[in-house]
Amino acid sequence: MYINFICLEKMDRNTFYLLGIIALSSFADGETVAQLKGIVSQSSYPENAYKAIDGNRDGNYFGTTTYGSCTHTATEQNPWWRLDLQDEYKITSITITNRGDCCSERINGAEIRIGNSLINEGNDNPRVAVISSIPAGKYQKFAFKDIMYGRYVNVIIPGKNRILTLCEVQVIGSRRSGGTVAELKGVTFQSSYPENAYKAIDGNRNGNYFSNANYGSCTHTATEENPWWRLDLEGEYEITSITITNRGDCCSERIDGAEIRIGNSLINEGNNNPRVAVVSSIPAGKDKTFNFGGGVSGRYVNIIIPGKYRILTLCEVQVFGSRRSGEG
Repeated sequence: MYINFICLEKMDRNTFYLLGIIALSSFADGETVAQLKGIVSQSSYPENAYKAIDGNRDGNYFGTTTYGSCTHTATEQNPWWRLDLQDEYKITSITITNRGDCCSERINGAEIRIGNSLINEGNDNPRVAVISSIPAGKYQKFAFKDIMYGRYVNVIIPGKNRILTLCEVQVIGSRRSGGTVAELKGVTFQSSYPENAYKAIDGNRNGNYFSNANYGSCTHTATEENPWWRLDLEGEYEITSITITNRGDCCSERIDGAEIRIGNSLINEGNNNPRVAVVSSIPAGKDKTFNFGGGVSGRYVNIIIPGKYRILTLCEVQVFGSRRSGEG
């Protein structure tokens, strides 16, 4: 195994992933790689784990009133962070951004592990790199000459009384089968308060609607008949899974009975497209993933709650898929 290390300067906020399939590039042989996204968790304060893949490489932990864009565990034994790609991928490189305002030495000795097992939370998967150090506020790229395969990417710091802080983790790779699957983004709409629809794809899975002055990172419709939310992917995709994060501070039952619809029609705002799943319930503040086997084809992803006097609240909607073969 050979690993190349590249230490780069800290960059400004990067939000390009909000617009498409995320940082696509190609090798000489035509294989397409992308920045991979998925479901994140960590050993403590799991509600902040998403900050390591939010596209913001600002290394200042106290950068905003919500403590910036860096993850942070408690002081504990063997703290860890994990990205679940929801399928096996070929991983070509991983770039990690270190904290810049203090404590840069905390990352020293961290291990990157990649594999398909969840034994010991994935921390027993093969170790592919060890981080000796990363300068404060800088980032380091670990490029794998021998390609790594796996569903889970873990960063763990072995030892007692350790703290793991990650300001960004960028995982680059492609679907093992050859097609590229990534978290898809696009243009959002909803039946009322459309200016807030984007909050369901902003990368923030905080389920507290009142978490800041802008009412957090959750969408919210008015009380109405058949409230709905729509993501326009601006092209037809093969959609393999959708993960929905429910509100956590109250009202978790509002999501019960919601329908997921996928297709290419805008008749009735897209709500007449084929129904592919029904949300029976999602616990408060939790995620639920709906897998679609070989994939469901469509441009529009709608979530609608049938009935009168209903409210639709979504704290995050993650849509995973790939461009249909033959599409540009």
